[in-house]
Amino acid sequence: MRLRALGAGLALAAAVAAAPARAQEARQFVTVDTPVVALTRVRVIDGTGAPARDGQTIVVERGVIRAVGADGSVAIPPGARVLDLAGRSVLPGLVMMHEHMFYPSGGGSVYNEQAFSFPRLYLAGGVTTARTAGNMAGYADLELKKAIDAGRAVGPSLDVTAPYLNGPGLPIYQVHALSGPDDARQMVAHWADRGATSFKAYMQITREQLGAAIAEAHRRRLKVTGHLCSVTFREAAALGIDNLEHGLVVASDFAPEKRPDECPSAAQQASIAALDVASEPVQALIRELVQRNVAVTSTLTVFETFAPGRPPAPPGALDAMLPEARDQYLRRRVQIASQASSPWTRLLANEMRFERDFFRAGGRLLVGTDPTGYGGVVAGYSNHRALELLVEAGLTPLEAIRVGTLNGAQYLGRADSIGTVAVGKRADLVVVRGDPSARIADVQQVETVFKGGVGYDAARLFASVRGRVGLH
Repeated sequence: MRLRALGAGLALAAAVAAAPARAQEARQFVTVDTPVVALTRVRVIDGTGAPARDGQTIVVERGVIRAVGADGSVAIPPGARVLDLAGRSVLPGLVMMHEHMFYPSGGGSVYNEQAFSFPRLYLAGGVTTARTAGNMAGYADLELKKAIDAGRAVGPSLDVTAPYLNGPGLPIYQVHALSGPDDARQMVAHWADRGATSFKAYMQITREQLGAAIAEAHRRRLKVTGHLCSVTFREAAALGIDNLEHGLVVASDFAPEKRPDECPSAAQQASIAALDVASEPVQALIRELVQRNVAVTSTLTVFETFAPGRPPAPPGALDAMLPEARDQYLRRRVQIASQASSPWTRLLANEMRFERDFFRAGGRLLVGTDPTGYGGVVAGYSNHRALELLVEAGLTPLEAIRVGTLNGAQYLGRADSIGTVAVGKRADLVVVRGDPSARIADVQQVETVFKGGVGYDAARLFASVRGRVGLH
């Protein structure tokens, strides 16, 4: 076991050493970039769900965690840069599973690519790995990933999802409409050949098209997720889908008069709002998803924006928005606040209960933010809020942190290198003031984000994109 861990550590170190020198864009945000660094007197929240450990030292060498232990018990190598982090906590870099590099504009029919602002914001928020759960700009996310990996741009490591797999009917000009199962199979093959590592089925896909896409992706050992309504959760699970986005709120399993391969009417929302999540039909669906090993991605952040009486976007997120984007968001928020009979109050509560019950039943719960809607979900800031909402849903802070770190790493097949604070793993670490294991809101107080052992100043990253979100 030790030899395997050592081998993995040497491989990680070699990869980090081989990385090209950071461009000026990245260097302006770097505060720690030494071969060996020791983080001392720190609280460690390791991402496994285990209790936090106070008074710890973490030694990082060439981008790899070399030692973790009580202060005084860990040898600090000569020449190491020593950081006294008393009053701080260190947790694994966040692994967020429903992120986008686009933001709503154009009345809901066009989305702007945010290749400048969002990568910086995600990293500032402590996100060191992100799955782009669908993209609107074809090659853009793939090229952005290359730029980040090469050090020409600043941002998290990306798991790139191909453009949406969807049938006809979506009023968004940037999404291809599949003509049939062969088209679905060819689309998966095309984007897999070009570097996409994930695929997302969307609302108007048919069962036949979805089955063809899943078969081709699995043939290539890649995974498929879905935001579905034409296909029910049970149907998708039977076809072998790996992941379902958003949870109960979008499930058409309980919609009255659901027709095969068609999205139900607007009455679907009312039917879900009226559901008793504790009822046997809902609990049976949860058991089936768990039994079939289908992951569910929580996106409570975007649903919260539709419910009246919920907290607004934080001041930092508002400052990050283009003035026109901020005005659009605030006007829509006023409209929602006036909807006293909105179904979203009940929908949000039902979604929280569903996610808690799925997690308690042993399901693999993932988390992301989905920066869509009408603009209230802003990268970085909303990643903190996503963890807070999981706690509101009934998870403990330590469980929420595990969902946002280790669970995502396991789904991506990367838990051997990221997702926890452990010897031999890549030094993707987040330093925050306070103790998120006791008060989850402390995840907002990010000071430094280490990605591959290089420390980035969160405040500088956040400040660099003021007034940019919605523009680029």
